[in-house]
Amino acid sequence: MREALRRDQRVDADALVARLDAIRRFLDAVDGEVPDTRLVGAHTLVERAGTRLSLSRDHTVVALAGATGSGKSSLFNSLAGMELSPVGVRRPTTGVAHACVWGPLDGGNRLLDWVGVLPRHRFVRESALDGDDESALHGLILLDLPDFDSVQRSHRLEVDRLLGLVDLVVWVVDPQKYADRVIHNSYLREFHRHREVTVVVLNQADRLPPAELPRVLADLRRLLDVDGLDGVPLLATTAVEPDGMTGLREALERAVSDRQAALRRLSGDADTVAAALGELVAVEAPGHVPDAATVRALDRALAESAGVPAVAAAVEGAYRHRAGGATGWPLVRGWRKLRPDPLHRLHLPGPTTDPQRPAEPVLAATSVPDPTAAQQSALGLAIRAVGDRSGEKLPAPWPAAVTAAARSRLADLPDALDGAVAGTDLGMDRRPFWWRLVGALQWLVTLAAVAGLGWLVLGYALRALGLPALDYPRVGEAPLPTVLLLGGLLAGLLVAAVTRPVIRWAARRARQRAEQRLTEAVSRVGAEYVLIPVRALLDRYALARCAWQDATR
Repeated sequence: MREALRRDQRVDADALVARLDAIRRFLDAVDGEVPDTRLVGAHTLVERAGTRLSLSRDHTVVALAGATGSGKSSLFNSLAGMELSPVGVRRPTTGVAHACVWGPLDGGNRLLDWVGVLPRHRFVRESALDGDDESALHGLILLDLPDFDSVQRSHRLEVDRLLGLVDLVVWVVDPQKYADRVIHNSYLREFHRHREVTVVVLNQADRLPPAELPRVLADLRRLLDVDGLDGVPLLATTAVEPDGMTGLREALERAVSDRQAALRRLSGDADTVAAALGELVAVEAPGHVPDAATVRALDRALAESAGVPAVAAAVEGAYRHRAGGATGWPLVRGWRKLRPDPLHRLHLPGPTTDPQRPAEPVLAATSVPDPTAAQQSALGLAIRAVGDRSGEKLPAPWPAAVTAAARSRLADLPDALDGAVAGTDLGMDRRPFWWRLVGALQWLVTLAAVAGLGWLVLGYALRALGLPALDYPRVGEAPLPTVLLLGGLLAGLLVAAVTRPVIRWAARRARQRAEQRLTEAVSRVGAEYVLIPVRALLDRYALARCAWQDATR
């Protein structure tokens, strides 16, 4: 975190604007992910700084703040040279803020409207009788605030509001209550990042014996150092002696001529806000998350939930069913049509044994069995593991936000998985060439058997009619028709026996390919519905962290 500015170090307005823009980018990056209660200060700063920088930079707003009876109204009147703010023994005396403007009032009216000082409580410190005596303070807007320890709660709230708006604060304490715990714990200690725009005055110094004044000032300095306000100017003032205001007036003249108070105040506010925001993004953004093992576990859970094993088994069964229909005996192929295709049962693309027939359209929903309770639980745990692994090294509240991002599209996941399964090319819309060869061979041997049978039947019919018998050619000792019939039947059985293990092997290969494609499809769904939201949130974290780093420069 950048160190607090020294009083002689100037604030570059452009650099300050860049820091404020970084805080604005931070807020955009964390919008909706970090509770608003932790961003109130940042939102307030961005809004207030933008307004303050757009208003007059030729004016310096200085507030006199103090407890009841500290004499700040007397200091206000003494600096103004007029009785502008009421002074009395009844407490609290100051109930509303009064403002005195050195120089033309018109230039500071917009600023006072923003600060919230009513027009009837605004005064101009400009007189022809002064000559150039007050010119050193031209541009000063001095506010006399209500008592911060007032019994009226509205007074305390008004003080807190105005302290967040002014450029420089002069804390007025008196010898009796300079060590009061309220002013130190509730106010001065909170201004430790605004040392460069803070002045502390021990008022009513005339009430102390000359020998006691240094001791009281030393004790007050010790308390200020404990509050983190080391180096803050500490002055002794009195409104009843002509020279009692010299030190304070010179401090105000330096602030007015320097025209840095507003920038330093906003810079200090930016330091405070950046320190608070650092608790949200101080950890380095994780690299490759989630890890490969977690992603594999998610893919397995998605595959089980989507019914990938069941579909892959159906692909194997469908391959056997279709291969048997294409390579089996032509005379018994019709019986296979009575058995439903396993993929048909799941409402997945059916057989395309006809090369002229287009593949069946992908259905909007399949009949893949719904996931069991155990599979749903396993998927939920896998998704949660993605969120937990991805956000485990991040500061709060990011881990919970990452987990929520991982589960953000959980309700849409079942339909997406079903669509992925339905849209996956299972590799079943193409007939292998060897099916055609075996099928043609089966037709050939079947035709041979049919021809042999027909030849034998013809010969039997001729004998029955008393016609001359046919003279069958012979193959060895067997008639050719018998050879054709028995050879065709035996060849068909042999071809079926030989192709059956080949079909089983090819069906297992088809199952493996389909399972791989289905797993890839559900993995893409997991990436879109689980991993991408998580990575998008981590990217927002990285953007927020970069913005925070820019805000601390």
